[in-house]
Amino acid sequence: MKPWLLGLLLLLNLIMGERVDAENKIIRLACPSDLETLMTLMLKDLPSYANRVTQRARRGDRTVDAYNHVIIAGRPEFEPLPLTNLQYQPVLADQTQQVFFTTLERQYSREEAIELQNYYWLFLTPSSDGWRSVLLFSQLADLQQGDPPLPPQDASNGAIGQAISLWLKDCRAGVLTQ
Repeated sequence: MKPWLLGLLLLLNLIMGERVDAENKIIRLACPSDLETLMTLMLKDLPSYANRVTQRARRGDRTVDAYNHVIIAGRPEFEPLPLTNLQYQPVLADQTQQVFFTTLERQYSREEAIELQNYYWLFLTPSSDGWRSVLLFSQLADLQQGDPPLPPQDASNGAIGQAISLWLKDCRAGVLTQ
């Protein structure tokens, strides 16, 4: 292969966010079975996935003056809350894993930009072909100092919940790149 063509291919792969090895093969990531590794990879990609979900939703409705842009997701905590005394006797073994993480989001309006820290409580379960999202709760940070915290809400169908589902689908399909 001609050197200039190889250079052009490498440049195009870098622009598209794909990495290649010495034989010009795209380096794909296997979906990790380890929860901590999975969350590290997911939280790195989550802002871009969530922002794409938000942009797709905005295309149909341009009347909204304010929208959120996810800047960063991180600080995963894996210590689960004890929920066994809050449920009926389970019929099947519960393999659900709990993860807590935060996002820093910026809400833009025509007049100003407001930064919000949001808290998420994610329930994941392993399946035969990879991890699946079960439920996602969110709690917005208090907007005014000293205000009581807002109650958690089901965020499974919100931008972050949809982004997690899309990322997990891509992970199971083996299309994530390094």
